[in-house]
Amino acid sequence: MNTKMLKSLVVTIAALALAGCARSGKSVAEDVGKAIGTPKSIQYSGSGSIYAIGQSYQPNDRYSKFTLKSYTRAIDYDKNASREEDVRTQFENPPRGGGQQPVFGERRGVSFVSGEAAWNPGPNGAVPATQAVDERQIQIAVTPHGFAKAAAAAADATIETKTEDGKQMTVVTFPFHGKYKISGFVDDQNLVAKVQTWLPHPVLGDMLVETTYADYKDYNGVKFPTKITQTQGGFPTLELNVSEVQPNAAATIEVPAGVAGAPPAAVKVESQKLADGVWFVGGGSHNSAVIEFKDHVFIVEGPLDDERASAVIAEAKKLVPNKPIKYALNTHHHFDHSGGLRAFVAEGVTILTQEMNKPYYEKTLAMPRTIKPDSLSKAPKEPKFQTIGDKYELTDGTRTVQLINIKNNTHNPGMVVAYLPKEKILIEPDLFTPLPPKAPMPAGVSPFTVELNNSLKAMKLDVRQIAPLHGRPVPMAEMQKMLAIPKKG
Repeated sequence: MNTKMLKSLVVTIAALALAGCARSGKSVAEDVGKAIGTPKSIQYSGSGSIYAIGQSYQPNDRYSKFTLKSYTRAIDYDKNASREEDVRTQFENPPRGGGQQPVFGERRGVSFVSGEAAWNPGPNGAVPATQAVDERQIQIAVTPHGFAKAAAAAADATIETKTEDGKQMTVVTFPFHGKYKISGFVDDQNLVAKVQTWLPHPVLGDMLVETTYADYKDYNGVKFPTKITQTQGGFPTLELNVSEVQPNAAATIEVPAGVAGAPPAAVKVESQKLADGVWFVGGGSHNSAVIEFKDHVFIVEGPLDDERASAVIAEAKKLVPNKPIKYALNTHHHFDHSGGLRAFVAEGVTILTQEMNKPYYEKTLAMPRTIKPDSLSKAPKEPKFQTIGDKYELTDGTRTVQLINIKNNTHNPGMVVAYLPKEKILIEPDLFTPLPPKAPMPAGVSPFTVELNNSLKAMKLDVRQIAPLHGRPVPMAEMQKMLAIPKKG
C-alpha cells in the first residue's frame, strides 16, 4: 500500500469514527422515523390477552387474565391524543383472582386522552380522569412512532449501546414531562424493539413498564409491529396480535365539555355509624371500617393509595379523637386493597394480614419511590406485622372482633374478613358486592359469593348485616337474593 492510499484510508477511518461519535439521540430517532415512517396518526386493531394488574390469585402469581376479544387504538400524534377500546371475556372458569371477575358475556372498556385532558365515558357523559393524564401520555410516547417523535424532540437525550438477547441495540434515553424517563431500544434495522419507562405505583413504587415490539410489517409505507407485549411490575398486562393497521387514519378525539382543566378528583370520606363504636367509612370506590376498643382504634382496610389511606386515618382520628390507631387489617394483597398500607406504616400502626402476605409486603414496602414520594418516604419506619393463620381474635373484654381467613375461595386464598359476633356484622371485600338500589339483577351469581356463603354456613356465623368494602352496608337478606339467581346452563 503506497503512502497516498494509506493517508486516504486513515482519513476515511477517522471520518467514520467522527461520524459514529457524532451520532446523537436525535439522529437515532430521526433514523427510526425514516425506517418506520412518520404518520400524523395511526389506528391499529387486534386480539389476544389482557391482564388486570395486581389482581393475581396469590402474591407473586401472574395477574388475572382475560381473553381480549378485540382491541382498537387510535392515536393522533400531532395532538397527543388517544382513544383505546377493548372487549374482554372470561378466560378462566372458574375464575381465579380479581379484576371484576367473573365476566358474564362481554365487558367493554374505553379510555381517552388529549393533551392535558383525560376522561372515561360514564352513564351521564364524560367523567374526567385527570390523575391518568401522565400515564396515558406516556402510553402514546412508548409506541414506536410516539417514541421516535418524542426522542427527536428531546433536547437532552442520551445514547448508549447494549446487547439484548445476543443483538446489539442502540438505547436512547430521555426525560418526559420533567419527572419520567423513557428508554428505547433500537435494532440494527432502526426498528424499535423495546421501550422501557417507570411509573409511580402505590404498591410497587417506581414500577418498570416494558413494551416489546416484534414482527414489523409494511402498511402503505409505514412499518408497524404485529406483536405487542407490555409488562408492568414484571408480569404481562397486554399480549396483542395486531391484525389491522391504518396509517394516517382519521382520529378525531375531541375533549368533551367539563373535562378540560378539571382538577384531580378529591378524596371523599363519608362515615356511617353501624353500631356503638363501629363506623363504616365510605365516600369512594373502596370502603374501610373504624372500630373502637377501650384503649385503641382498629381500622379495617387501607385501600387504593397514600391519599385515600391518609384520609381514612384522619377520619378515624376525628371519630375517636383520644385513642391511638393500633392495628389496621389488610384483607388481601390485591393492589386496590393494599395500596394504602404505607400510610399506616408511617403512622406506626401494626399491619394485620394473612401470613402468606408478609414476605410480599416486606419486599414491596421497601421498593424505592423516587418519582412520587409518599408519607412513608418522608417519614421512614420499619413495618410491624401481626400475621393471621386460620383465625385471629381482637378483644378487650367488651368488644370482640374475629378475623377469619376465608381460604376456600377462588378470588384470593389469603382473604381475611372481620366478624363482630355481638353486633352480628360481617366486614368483607370483593366476595359480595351489593347492587345499587333499583339496579337490575346481574346475569349470573358470582362464584365468590357462593364460596363466601358456604364458608359462613360451615362456620355457623350468625350474620345479620354485611359491611362490604365495595358498595353499601346491607342486611344479609341482600346476599341471599343474589344467591337465588338461577344458574344458567
